[in-house]
Amino acid sequence: MSASAAAVSRRTEAGGGEGSRLIAFWHSAIGKKAVMAVTGLIGIAYVILHMIGNLQLFQGADKINGYAAILHGPLNGALWAARVVLLAAVVLHVVAAWQLSRLDRAARPVGYARREPQVSTLAARTMRWGGVLLLVFIVFHILHFTTGTVQPAPFVAGDVYGNLIGGFRVWWVALFYVVAMVALGFHLFHGAWSSARTLGVSRPTSRPFRRPLAALLAVILAVGFAIVPLAVFFGIVK
Repeated sequence: MSASAAAVSRRTEAGGGEGSRLIAFWHSAIGKKAVMAVTGLIGIAYVILHMIGNLQLFQGADKINGYAAILHGPLNGALWAARVVLLAAVVLHVVAAWQLSRLDRAARPVGYARREPQVSTLAARTMRWGGVLLLVFIVFHILHFTTGTVQPAPFVAGDVYGNLIGGFRVWWVALFYVVAMVALGFHLFHGAWSSARTLGVSRPTSRPFRRPLAALLAVILAVGFAIVPLAVFFGIVK
């Protein structure tokens, strides 16, 4: 436990109270990991629903535009509630990840002379950089398809189909989205498994590299998202 976390713990024991216990929990390493796990699962639930919505592109303009109209019409209140929850989850996830990284560096201020990962995967070793890339992608995605602030191609409010077609015909936009989805797949492969371990859903195993459910989820979501820009760019969807 860090010095600051120990101080918070002592104040909690002295003062008591549910709020103090929550603060102490947040300042502990296990608390931050639990927050990352819960917020990560919230993010996974969102991307599953978002992918299902995106795949309606293959059913034509009327289908996906009608779906968007429902979200921004009768379900607009629920949409904004979901956005607020998702924004809070993303902020907590990023802050917890950053603070855990600081705790790791403080625990070992001098790095290893030679790093030889034992029980580790490429996904685990690229979590931080992949997370940064995904954060940049989220900001770009919102500015591109939600607000229309960034316009690589003409943007028409309410015309989701036309905006997707126009945007993904631009080669660097399609490439950036595909690269981001590869990063998403790696992030989910390790993150989903790590969240399950942190919350006690998955038990320790003698085969730590075998994560079939995490791998299946990562592949389905990465491919499900990436297929949209690829289909548009290569003219499968026009």
